[in-house]
Amino acid sequence: MVDRVLPPMRPDSRSMAFVRSFLRCYMVGAGFNTRGMQNIGLMYAMQPGLYAIHDDPKELKAALKRYASHYQSHPFWTPCLVGILLNVETSIAGGHFPPKMLAKVRDTTTYTLSAIGDSVFAGSLLIFWALATICLLLSGYGIAAFVLGACCMLSLQVFRALTFIGGTKYGFQFLQKLKKWDLINWGRRVKYANAGLMLWLWTLIWPRPYTVWELLLGTTALMIFARFVRTGFLSRVLAVAVFLVMITFYPLFEEVIRQAFNL
Repeated sequence: MVDRVLPPMRPDSRSMAFVRSFLRCYMVGAGFNTRGMQNIGLMYAMQPGLYAIHDDPKELKAALKRYASHYQSHPFWTPCLVGILLNVETSIAGGHFPPKMLAKVRDTTTYTLSAIGDSVFAGSLLIFWALATICLLLSGYGIAAFVLGACCMLSLQVFRALTFIGGTKYGFQFLQKLKKWDLINWGRRVKYANAGLMLWLWTLIWPRPYTVWELLLGTTALMIFARFVRTGFLSRVLAVAVFLVMITFYPLFEEVIRQAFNL
């Protein structure tokens, strides 16, 4: 059987190859599939760096196979993971890291960062961005909303670039530096800010004229439903559905109460 030959790639310096790997991180989700999740995209992002690291075709093929298995993580952490893996591949090529250990360490790191990404980014910062933008637009501050969006987008790209550089430079040791950033607690603080933004949004969209007790009643109901969701008593979808039904029929309920007590 004739061994399949790997396709040639344009010769790059190692630094330029790493830059190409970083840019490919933006397209990791394009190869999403139900079997390996983001594994095709990860291989695509790793390919330029692996070609620059491994000169032996057999070692290159073995390196590519290491990334054919299941991979799934938060997309904002992909540059960091690719940088760390490129650093590890450099150590493997130099004989300083056993390839068999990579799979277990990679999976642990991937799932840990994925959980942090879901909490900090999806569950905190992106919601803050969306709520702040909506509130600014409803308040008539269109320019401020645009500036906020531009700053958030730029900050995100800087974060991706810095974590990629840190990963390629320090490898798994970069995780210790990430630990000092205390991202989980920062995500918790952002969620408190989101609660304040939610109240601001309510004051903007609540039908007018409104009384303070109506706003307090709605806030209390929202907190109760949030508690039910947190304890697992209600699913998120059911809680939102019930809450929307209550808001929809609230005017009718209020009219019945006013007529019953001659208010």
